Amino acid sequence: MTRTLRQSCRTIVSATALSAVLTAAALPAAVAAPPAANGSSPAAASQAASTVASTVATGTLANGATWRAEVPADWNGKLVLFAHGFRPGPANPAWDNSFAPTASELIQRGYAVASSSYAATGWALETAAQDQLDTLAAFEEQFGEADRVIAMGRSMGGLVTSMMAEIPDAGIDGAVSTCGLVGGGVALNNYQLDAAYAAAELLLPGQDVRLTGFTTPEQSNATIASLKAALQQATESAEGRARIALVAALLNTPTELHGVDVDNPDTLAAAQAQLVLNTLPTVIERRHTIVNAAGGDSGWTAGVDYAKLLRASAQRPQVEHMYRLAGLDLSDDLGTLTANADIGPDEAGLEWMQRTSTPTGELQVPLLATHTLVDLLAPVEYQEEYAETVRRAGEQPLFRQAFVDREGHCSFTVAENVASVEAMDQRLDTGRWADSTKTSVLQRNAESLGLDGAAFVDFRPDEFINDRVWNG
Repeated sequence: MTRTLRQSCRTIVSATALSAVLTAAALPAAVAAPPAANGSSPAAASQAASTVASTVATGTLANGATWRAEVPADWNGKLVLFAHGFRPGPANPAWDNSFAPTASELIQRGYAVASSSYAATGWALETAAQDQLDTLAAFEEQFGEADRVIAMGRSMGGLVTSMMAEIPDAGIDGAVSTCGLVGGGVALNNYQLDAAYAAAELLLPGQDVRLTGFTTPEQSNATIASLKAALQQATESAEGRARIALVAALLNTPTELHGVDVDNPDTLAAAQAQLVLNTLPTVIERRHTIVNAAGGDSGWTAGVDYAKLLRASAQRPQVEHMYRLAGLDLSDDLGTLTANADIGPDEAGLEWMQRTSTPTGELQVPLLATHTLVDLLAPVEYQEEYAETVRRAGEQPLFRQAFVDREGHCSFTVAENVASVEAMDQRLDTGRWADSTKTSVLQRNAESLGLDGAAFVDFRPDEFINDRVWNG
């Protein structure tokens, strides 16, 4: 495809440690890669090894988004177009510090790297994909047409990248989505709402707790305070712990936790309760930015059969055990949730989220999605939902997934990121996946880089239980 055609087509850890990471993270995509084996950071190691001069270019797009690109002197003609994750603002730089160690290594290996700030902070899906494609156009205007463009994104940027991969003739050749919110914005709102609704309904019965439609931090803060107090109090009784286990299942709270015996349901329940206490406030705190971007809240509970949701959950045995231990009737609580579920979506907000933030699976280019096994902010079950979406669209041959045995949101090593990019590069070279994304091959290739290690692992995610269609 010529550059002219490209441009004309551009439209459109332990449970305790996990809690500490979640609390400290300013952005859902800002978890740095682990230190290198010798104790130095990947960024420092890459900078120390830097011997090739590079050219840095910056600019501003028509809508105010800024962009930055770095091109090595020995550029191999390949460009990695990076999409950053959610930013609450006000800071909104074009270059993402959490990706910088990986960018440095890619540049050392001959790739150019470019990225944009997006036109807005928060849930920036209205323009983010186009901002990335406009950055590509600006890059090629200055440096000439890239021989190959690999889009790459993390967290919300992973969703942006997946959406870009569905745009016909967008000018990208392949895509790598890491720790992506690939279940889409509607599913994101609904799984978080299911958990918050269950917590409010079962732990604060009869109280008027606002769960949707937040437009200011003050509104969400009031809800956070109420739910935190209720969850904390619930940990002190068997009945409360049982209900938190149900909340945890609806939130897709991880169970494979370092130092936690998954076969000991009481120990697991305690660990999950702590994670719920930290996760729910974090996701509710950010909800107003999504509502404001969409012009309304897309989440709903009306018509949801919560017994059916739990039946589909891999965590059902854990919930049933905790209810038996407490002497509670699980069917009664599930019946209460279903009977009182009356929250409807804002129709305009739902339409916006479906249009801008929901993958169709209709891939136009090959896409590799990577995910850590224990992710509090983008549950690994999202990958099950996304794979199902791609299968329904009939594009499974263009899609592969890879998993990393690590705790944390986007906590990939530089080696894992580079190996993923080079697997996509190989796929584009040969026109077929072959063994390029096989776990053992990814692991071997990542380790051969001599960087900061890798932990690719064979894995099949459980069912994402919160997907649904609004029929109102």
